[in-house]
Amino acid sequence: MTEQPYYETMYILRPDIPEEEVESHLNKYSEMLEKTGAKILDNQMRGKRRLAYQIKKHKEGIYVQLSHNGDGQQVAVIEKAMRLSEDVIRYLTVKQEGPIPTPRVVQTNENKEEDKEKNKEKEQTEETKNKDSETTE
Repeated sequence: MTEQPYYETMYILRPDIPEEEVESHLNKYSEMLEKTGAKILDNQMRGKRRLAYQIKKHKEGIYVQLSHNGDGQQVAVIEKAMRLSEDVIRYLTVKQEGPIPTPRVVQTNENKEEDKEKNKEKEQTEETKNKDSETTE
C-alpha cells in the first residue's frame, strides 16, 4: 500500500492581531481549502514566537500549521489568498510523503473541567492514604 502525499502549509500572522481575528483566519483558510475539494487533516495554532529575523518590521509572529489532502490545485488558491492578505507576513506549503498525521485532540472546556475533577479526586485519595499510613505508624 502506497502512502498518499499530503500538504502542510505553515503561515505566520502579524503579532498584533487580536485572538478573535486569528481564529477567523484559521476558519477562513480551512473553508477555502474545503471549497476547492481538499480535506483538512489538522489545523493548529502554534502560538506567538520570536522570528529568526525581522519580516516586514516584525520581530514576532503567530505561527499556524495547516495539514490538508487534495490534488495539489488547492495550493495555488490558498497561497494567492495569503499573498494578498496584509495579516499574513510569511507562508510556505510543502508536499509531505509518509503517514498522514493524526489530528491532535483539542481539549474543550468540558474536558478541562473533567480533568480538574479527576486530579482533585486523585489528590484526595493520596491524602487519605498518607493519613492512614501516618496513623498506623
